[in-house]
Amino acid sequence: MKILVIGGGGREHALAWKLAQSPKATKVFVAPGNGGTALAGGKLENLPITDPVALREWAQAEKIGLAVVGPEAPLAAGVVDEFRAHGLKIFGPTKAAAQLESSKAFSKAFMQRHGIPTAAYDTFTDPVAAHAYIDKLGAPIVIKADGLAAGKGVVVAMTLEEAHAAVDFMLVDNKFGVQHNEGGARVVIEEFLAGEEASFIVLVDGKNVCALATSQDHKRLKDGDEGPNTGGMGAYSPAPVVTADVYGRAMREIILPTVRGMEKDGVPFTGFLYAGLMIDGQGQPKTLEFNTRMGDPETQPILMRLKTDFVDVLLAATDGRLDQVELEWDRRTALGVVMAAAGYPESPRKGDLISGLPAEADDAMVFHAGSQLDAEGKPRTSGGRVLCVTALADSVRQAQQRVYDVTRGIHFDGMQYRRDIGHRAIKS
Repeated sequence: MKILVIGGGGREHALAWKLAQSPKATKVFVAPGNGGTALAGGKLENLPITDPVALREWAQAEKIGLAVVGPEAPLAAGVVDEFRAHGLKIFGPTKAAAQLESSKAFSKAFMQRHGIPTAAYDTFTDPVAAHAYIDKLGAPIVIKADGLAAGKGVVVAMTLEEAHAAVDFMLVDNKFGVQHNEGGARVVIEEFLAGEEASFIVLVDGKNVCALATSQDHKRLKDGDEGPNTGGMGAYSPAPVVTADVYGRAMREIILPTVRGMEKDGVPFTGFLYAGLMIDGQGQPKTLEFNTRMGDPETQPILMRLKTDFVDVLLAATDGRLDQVELEWDRRTALGVVMAAAGYPESPRKGDLISGLPAEADDAMVFHAGSQLDAEGKPRTSGGRVLCVTALADSVRQAQQRVYDVTRGIHFDGMQYRRDIGHRAIKS
């Protein structure tokens, strides 16, 4: 079977890598892919097409048996609708269902309507009104861009000055490059929730839900959870903070009501559903946000641990048979560390030569995100988050040691990475 992975980041490299391990996969195309998927060879092949209609026409001509969407932008552009309208099998949400991520205002109103626990909020298009609301509530406070912002459209402002600056960035200057929804620039301003974050990702076939292994992301740029928010600087799986009780609550109070609510609203959800959770001291989870795709960098450690044939899983999901699926996981911990470009997240530099990349090992893998090959076939930086070095080991500390052993051999000018990924799990 020929398979298509839509996207070009680290998540898509991991998806393609895992799918290519299946004996059912004869070829895995990655559109557009990156330097890592280009270097991989074997079953993987990059495809320089991004337009949804052109991709669908190509998929029809190539008789693609299964497509899976990685990033949020193609989902918001309606690539799933386009493929399904022509009888092609694709895993992901429709454009309407993808609003759970593509519009924070839609998502918050949905959660309020269906009684899904989340932070209190209000939405604004007028900067003056937004600034007045911030002054009224005080800090800490959370400012979110309504549209897609590649993981950088959330500011957890610990001071009023930060909060006011975030509103100006999003509503006035648009320094985050937000893809505004209909009606123009809009922000969601939320109460600050205290606790520990975790990523809760499931597969949904419209009715049935199959949970993936738990994971925890590290959003801040610097060690000790300091610095600006990013798209994610590292992750590990499983996440000890997601106890059996938290898991049960998340499924009962957040995931299942969301799936039922979307069905009730006439917008059945299929695809990866990612609930970003904030878990308080009493083990009560609240929803920070929804993503309608797998997380990046959570995908890398999660798929390192998955032992079940991923092609079988996605075929069951596209056929409405997720209730028949049982996933098998490697008992070990997987941990991934993102190596980011100079200047990330505000102004990442491109074009730096990447050297020292190791060969793939049974317990370690370097997934590419912001990389591309130059005219001589050498990998260079092409985005903010360049690589995600991921390893498996018997404990979080051992996985951490293995990852940092690998990162020490890799070099590109100005590279930045955290030295404490997994610190919460070690502490717990």
